[in-house]
Amino acid sequence: MPLYTTDSLKAELNEKGWRLTPQRETILKIFQNLPEGNHLSAEDLFDLLESQGEQISLSTIYRTLKLMARMGILRELELAEGHKHYEINQPYPYHHHHLICVRCNKTIEFKSDAVLKVGTKTSQKEGYHLLDCQLTIHAVCPTCQRSLLPL
Repeated sequence: MPLYTTDSLKAELNEKGWRLTPQRETILKIFQNLPEGNHLSAEDLFDLLESQGEQISLSTIYRTLKLMARMGILRELELAEGHKHYEINQPYPYHHHHLICVRCNKTIEFKSDAVLKVGTKTSQKEGYHLLDCQLTIHAVCPTCQRSLLPL
């Protein structure tokens, strides 16, 4: 079962004085049904929605993604492509981190209890409520390393 349902999103939005618009509900459903390991940029989401016959403006998509990331529903990721990507923010034990090749943008997801423990301990110590804890490692993959070697 997804961490956020339509009802829980509606309740949280209402609590903050906002509404659950049809666009927000549609975007939530896209992320709930996104295969594990997939990340979407705002542009990717726009193209996907357009291919499904949905007409949601790119500016609405950007605002909704930012809102859902601030609420902790989505994880905002800085991948190697120079723009943000998003994925559903799953609780432990589904929590994961990213290893990204800066040359070919290949992304590997990995789990680390140690990273999550440090994030949880630090946020609790300071009185914060942890929404997300992520480690992104930028590196060069073995294939790209071989292509850098002189022949």
